[in-house]
Amino acid sequence: MHPFPTLFPPPPPSDYAINHSFANTINKPPYSTPYYPPLDCPPPWSHVTLEFHVKSKGDQYDRISALWLGGSELLRTSTAEPSEDGIFWNVRKDITKYSSLLVQNYLKFTLMLENIVNDIYTGVYHVNVTLYFYKDNAVEVPLAFKNQNLIAPVLQLPLFGDKSMYDPPADLIIPISAPDSSKGYWFIIESELDVKFDKVRVPLNTRKVVLELYVSFHGNDEFWYSNPSNSYIRMNNLSTPRGNGAFREVFVTVDGKLVGSEMPFPVIFTGGINPLFWEPVVAIGAFNLPSYDFDLTPFLGMLLDGKDHVFGIGVTDGIGYWLVDANLHVWLDTASTVVEAKNVVNICPASQISRSEQYQSLDGSFEIKAEKFTRLEGWVRSSSGNLTTSITQEVRLRSSIRFRKNGTYKAVKQNIKVRREAKVLNDMGGLVSRVIVRGRYPLKVITWTLPGLKNDTYILVTNVTHAVNERIRIGKLSSHVNNKQG
Repeated sequence: MHPFPTLFPPPPPSDYAINHSFANTINKPPYSTPYYPPLDCPPPWSHVTLEFHVKSKGDQYDRISALWLGGSELLRTSTAEPSEDGIFWNVRKDITKYSSLLVQNYLKFTLMLENIVNDIYTGVYHVNVTLYFYKDNAVEVPLAFKNQNLIAPVLQLPLFGDKSMYDPPADLIIPISAPDSSKGYWFIIESELDVKFDKVRVPLNTRKVVLELYVSFHGNDEFWYSNPSNSYIRMNNLSTPRGNGAFREVFVTVDGKLVGSEMPFPVIFTGGINPLFWEPVVAIGAFNLPSYDFDLTPFLGMLLDGKDHVFGIGVTDGIGYWLVDANLHVWLDTASTVVEAKNVVNICPASQISRSEQYQSLDGSFEIKAEKFTRLEGWVRSSSGNLTTSITQEVRLRSSIRFRKNGTYKAVKQNIKVRREAKVLNDMGGLVSRVIVRGRYPLKVITWTLPGLKNDTYILVTNVTHAVNERIRIGKLSSHVNNKQG
């Protein structure tokens, strides 16, 4: 987590708060209430922080929760494990990039937390959500970078990619989400063939567009990174539905054309693998799941025609079920009504995947290698001049699963390496901005099931090593995050 009190003064009196309790809410619509910005703190704001606080007495199972404003997702979180003091957790998140939503009146603020209360699961979740609005900068941006669309490294919080693309915040945010919110605004993806679609019309004076994708995996795919192949399951006559191998990729299409994909970070929820693990601490991202950013500016030449375009979201090799939705952040050229754009380079192929497996009875090994190289380039001619956005991305995934001791010993290793570079050039070929992100996301999980001291009992020996290692260069600035958990 990134507690903002180290960066900002105590919360100002200008805020917006809601309180709600979730008891028997399974298969019921989410809670919604009208939103309005604070009258005593009108925009613009230098910063907006969301605080999500939950407490409960009793026992409960781990659940997923999300918050939306006007159908656009602001936060996705999972619930904490029970402790002697009950269940409680607190999340603080910078939501300044959603300012174009936060300035509006009468939007619906929606909160989803499906829960059940009975003789076994006795906890009612009491949720408090508060938005804090700041008028003054608590950390001064260096003067040399004030006019370069950059933010100070201390404010950037670079975990899971470059966030400078949202500074300044977008002028418009369009949700790409389920039209029927009775089960939340997220799409529910049940299989690899289950692609969800939404129509969007982009304003003709759009000069930049970024798609922010929210993803979480549940049910038979909660531990997709440890799933064996279907042939292993069939040959051993296993009843587990957790198959399809250990490769997943979330992809985005526009009018049927692939425009981006992400091999997702394997978040381990609070009850995952071994629930006793997650009482004093939680896994990386469990309380603030990462979202993924796709700069679609090079595709504006296709989008700026005044017509509806169909955005699609799917999961390669996915099984039931995944929860996905997206926010389309749009920056407008306020000095003109029409912007010209053209896509120059579009190299966005499907990932190259190789698989190998060998096993005898319940023991064996499974190896997966996946690689992808993407290069996108397009120019936009607006009142700011003719600017060319060039994006390159290299992604490599290595995955191995090994079963030993008649399948009672399982070792899972996965490593994702990413290099992304985004450049903006002027019409003379001069460099306007440049961001390079290098990331490495290793995971190692070893589980060993041993017989217990009594009949029908067992001992689960668990070892988990999980890390995020990112280095980001913004112009001459650089920042580094090494978040490791074992």
